[in-house]
Amino acid sequence: MAKSLSLDFSRFRVITFDCYGTLIDWETGILSALRPILSAHAAPLEDAEILRLYGEIEAEEEAGDYRKYKEILRAVVRGLGSRLGFTPSSREQQSLPDSLQQWQPFPDTVRALHLLKRKFKLGIISNIDDDLFAMTAPKLEARFDYVTTAAQARAYKPALEIFRLAQERIGISVEHWMHAAQSVYHDIVPAKSLGISTVWVNRPSPRPDAGAAKQAVAKPDAEVSSLAELADLAG
Repeated sequence: MAKSLSLDFSRFRVITFDCYGTLIDWETGILSALRPILSAHAAPLEDAEILRLYGEIEAEEEAGDYRKYKEILRAVVRGLGSRLGFTPSSREQQSLPDSLQQWQPFPDTVRALHLLKRKFKLGIISNIDDDLFAMTAPKLEARFDYVTTAAQARAYKPALEIFRLAQERIGISVEHWMHAAQSVYHDIVPAKSLGISTVWVNRPSPRPDAGAAKQAVAKPDAEVSSLAELADLAG
């Protein structure tokens, strides 16, 4: 059930979204790519533990100097090998970024985007490479007015640079801008710090408190469990 803190949708002109985890079912995509690697090296793990390690290693890799997301993904596979006692082949490392083109939208995503597009301009703010998002975009079946990526900002969320670049392009007051995302840590916290209204898309996950990773402290302006609920909340 949607939880709203008296959010007035009539004042918004633009809604931006995190993509992977919010619009795209990245956990299923990640698991589909990593399970065969771990099985091949006799290092099977429960889904929740795979996702926990993925998130931990990814955050460590993104915290350093900017590198393309494809390299971050390859580094995640190497990091898993280092922690679990095996050396992944080059093909195994590449299999994770290669899998991204197969990652699918959540069942409610496309219809909700179509509904929201009737009332708002839509944007993407994503920790991704431009060419990787280009493979995802057709699956979303929506025309986005603004697309801002980590590759363009040369910074990964929760860094503010990517949000500031989006703000420069959107060119409106934050009063008229909402950001919707699954991760409190990567999205809600930095967006709120800039005065942007936020909706936490708290999708179910094998990981307990997945969207609230790293014990991030920020209160979103509304909470929903799906994009369909967000579309309903927006009227």
